[in-house]
Amino acid sequence: MDQNRTPGYPLQRSAFGRTVLAFALLLPFLAGCGDSKDEEASNVPVAPAEDMYNNGLDALNTRRFATAEDQFAAIQTNYPYASWSVNAQLMQGYTQYLRNHYTDSIGTLDRFIQLHPAHRDVAYAYYLRALSYYEQIADIQRDQHGTEQAMNALRDVVNRFPESPYARDAKLKIDLCIDHLAGKEMEVGRWYQKQHLYEAALGRFQKVADEFQTTNHVAEALHRLIEVYLALGLKDEARRTAAVLGHNYPGSEWYTDSYAALVGDKALTQSDELPTAPKRGMLSRAWHSVF
Repeated sequence: MDQNRTPGYPLQRSAFGRTVLAFALLLPFLAGCGDSKDEEASNVPVAPAEDMYNNGLDALNTRRFATAEDQFAAIQTNYPYASWSVNAQLMQGYTQYLRNHYTDSIGTLDRFIQLHPAHRDVAYAYYLRALSYYEQIADIQRDQHGTEQAMNALRDVVNRFPESPYARDAKLKIDLCIDHLAGKEMEVGRWYQKQHLYEAALGRFQKVADEFQTTNHVAEALHRLIEVYLALGLKDEARRTAAVLGHNYPGSEWYTDSYAALVGDKALTQSDELPTAPKRGMLSRAWHSVF
């Protein structure tokens, strides 16, 4: 979805001082065998956790994402109980997100959240996890299960951390998800309408009018309802729907087209005026008062 995305986790070197770790190299007693290459490799000292962490940050800042992810993963493998490992896990999730490895990022962040629910950056972990879902939203031609997952993850951010700097962006993206779902309903409804499957089309357009009233698809949904009602010979229902459309979107092209359709179907004459829905401010109130 978003191309210019800046999740905003601070990429700063830790304030911890450099830690020098002593490694005891334990050689097994082998009878009659020389050192193998595997044994030689196992005796190579591992870099200190702080060095690997800073190497990961350097690689991240120069967009060497694979190297960065390797460094953060190595910290968790070699120092699983160190504080560096906690930060490295979050940074690994961030790096996977930047690499567009969203499924991996979600898995890493889920583990971080489960293991460190009270961490100072857990709000960011929830937000980054939500973004990883959001970036996978498919176009309206495809199944929208991913949109629902993204919306649920974004709501988690808003509900759990309403005062965080991530809540505002999460709210905006929730609105975009809702609009996306409404667009899918409209796309399916138009297909049913073209196939003359009018009852199925009515259900889709009605759902947009009832459940997605904050989106920009409602005016078209009302217009499509009018078209379907006219196709079914339900002129009274078409006029009532047109009243709701005229009340809420009086200057829209959809109202103009609907009026022309009513006149063309002789549900109205040129001199007729559409019935007016009660002026009560909300589409839902106008809708239910008419029907």
